Amino acid sequence: MLYPVALYPNHLLETVCTPVEEITDELIQLLDDMRETMRAHDGIGLAAPQIGKKICVAVIEVDEETGLFELINPEIIQYEGSSIDVEGCLSLPNVYGTVERFDTIVVRYFDREGTDLEIEVFGYLARAFQHEIDHLNGVLFTQKIKDRIAVEDLDKYMEEH
Repeated sequence: MLYPVALYPNHLLETVCTPVEEITDELIQLLDDMRETMRAHDGIGLAAPQIGKKICVAVIEVDEETGLFELINPEIIQYEGSSIDVEGCLSLPNVYGTVERFDTIVVRYFDREGTDLEIEVFGYLARAFQHEIDHLNGVLFTQKIKDRIAVEDLDKYMEEH
């Protein structure tokens, strides 16, 4: 099922989500629906509050090589380095800006089978993880923007950087 993506200023986008207590058939279906919704909107990540759900669940798929990540109750447990790069968000169409994020992070989370996992990610994938985890904590990337980039300047910025 495709969900509509909540657009700012929807209050759920700035609400801290509730941890998942139990992995149910409904949660598994939600993960499938989130993946489908993310792909339909050409996104690389989607957090539950972006589809009106106030639970700690996100999906991320930056490319085929890294594959799909389904994160239940994710938390960053280690980090190092930082860099600044451009971000956007499905919930804030046509809004772009530079955001400073950690270069490398270790994230602990549960998968759809309830397995407790840890993964070290870096670069663009680490940026996507941090962006989605921020959503689960009610934080939007616009709260962290260093420099806003107009839509018409985005291609030029990307070429230069």
